[in-house]
Amino acid sequence: MTESDRTIDEQVSLVRLTLEACRRRSKDLKLADSTGAELTGEMTLIRAFALRQVLRRDILARDEVHVGVLMPPTVAGAVVNLALTLDRRVPVNLNYVLSAGGLKQSIELAGITHVITSRKVMERLGLEIDANVVLLEDIPPKVTRRDKAVAGFLGKVAPVPVIERLLGLSSVSADDTFAILFTSGATGEPKGVVLSHRNVGSNCLAITNRFAIEREDVLVGVLPFFHAFGLTVTLWMPLISDAAAVYHTSPLEPDAIATLTHKYEATILLATPTLLRLYANQIPRPAFASLTTVATGAERLPPRIADQFEETFGLRPFEGYGVTETSPAIAFNVPPQRWHGHGPAPIREGTVGKPIPGVEIRVVDRESGEVLLAGKEGLLHVSGPNVMRGYLHRPELTARVLRDGWYNTGDVVIVDEEGFITITGRESQFSKVAGETVPHLLIEEKIAEVLSAAGAENTHAAVTAVPDARRGERIVVVHQPLSMTPGDVVQGLRRAGLPALYIPSPDSFLEVAEIPMLGSGKVDLRALRHLAEGAYDENGKRQRTLA
Repeated sequence: MTESDRTIDEQVSLVRLTLEACRRRSKDLKLADSTGAELTGEMTLIRAFALRQVLRRDILARDEVHVGVLMPPTVAGAVVNLALTLDRRVPVNLNYVLSAGGLKQSIELAGITHVITSRKVMERLGLEIDANVVLLEDIPPKVTRRDKAVAGFLGKVAPVPVIERLLGLSSVSADDTFAILFTSGATGEPKGVVLSHRNVGSNCLAITNRFAIEREDVLVGVLPFFHAFGLTVTLWMPLISDAAAVYHTSPLEPDAIATLTHKYEATILLATPTLLRLYANQIPRPAFASLTTVATGAERLPPRIADQFEETFGLRPFEGYGVTETSPAIAFNVPPQRWHGHGPAPIREGTVGKPIPGVEIRVVDRESGEVLLAGKEGLLHVSGPNVMRGYLHRPELTARVLRDGWYNTGDVVIVDEEGFITITGRESQFSKVAGETVPHLLIEEKIAEVLSAAGAENTHAAVTAVPDARRGERIVVVHQPLSMTPGDVVQGLRRAGLPALYIPSPDSFLEVAEIPMLGSGKVDLRALRHLAEGAYDENGKRQRTLA
């Protein structure tokens, strides 16, 4: 049976798929990064087996299950994750853009004793780690001749079933914990999302099959491994498939990403719309000439960004959708060049596509919970093998969002007759103004249209809200320097037909040098609201102007 014949209904081991895929690319490039590190499939396994030997013998306790990983997307970060998984441990990729308090909370909640990182990472981030720090630079002297011999045997010679028996991997259940991810904290305190082998494996196989990932594909990995899309789509999906992956440490460095993409003739790029806008503004067309597929997620893809990217690179990005709690993919558009199925490719601009294979969805009324028919707006619920086990040590929180196998995404959507999903907002991105529900996303889109019409399409603006004693909440627009007055923007919103209740007043515009962003490339909603709260008092009255 080939990989493409396998379905997500089977309990196929992620580790087995990885071992087989690396063997198929034994002499070909499997992993590389912008530091110059390059590994074939064979060397990927050998490095992971050797690291496993040292960690198991010299560093980690035998009963130590959760191990922290503090690494950006690099070859080393990928090998660390694989080594821990080969040792039947659970890698916990820590969110290094959290506050010191958030990072400490994550370590405590997961019961982490050791955190694997590097000296360069520690120096760059300047973090205080409340655990035993394991520096990768200290590992090579600990690798003995025997370690090298064992790693060479396992990586080059041993049949996959033998490796599974020797390492006890055959006893791993599909429902065992595979990874723990801490949410970014964009809207609140970090939560530990517990994902099983089945969760991540089903996502990897569904994406690999739906997008017809082939041996010639090279994926650019710029999203951090603590981000669900980074972990599943840019780390494990390439590992279990015939593709290769090339990494850069930060998605916010377009020059390095351009060099990496051009050098390895990469074919697939996954990024947020905000990042695509950055790349379209700063990367020359030839650098992305090899790309055949550009997918976006995490934020809605505005047509203006898709247009700009296509005009710059001759390739139109398409949109997908997922959340950490679903490992993460829920739905994707599939462009024609990636579609090998029957009939036309399932893609519809303005939507996030149809659910991936194995995933079921329903739309329910926000008030009554009644399941709605196609075309009606409501909350999106998801069921399938991708839905998380739950939140770490938070049964009450898990029960709030996960009932009878259905996960409440908190996203407000409309699903049409053909199954295409359109996201209209998020519960946490709505405000109550004078008793009416006001969607932030719609206001952002209309502001973007007004700015684009005035030739300021590269000016970024995001919407949040602060308490208002008179109207419940005040809509606040946090924006980069404008080439027009807030009053002009307000007039533009009126001409665009936006309801009066949705239109912010001219004194509700807050100028900042840069919109706060997360390491994953998304707008930091929590920091955005904090900025607004610092500029208005508890009655919604303006206090000061931010520089």
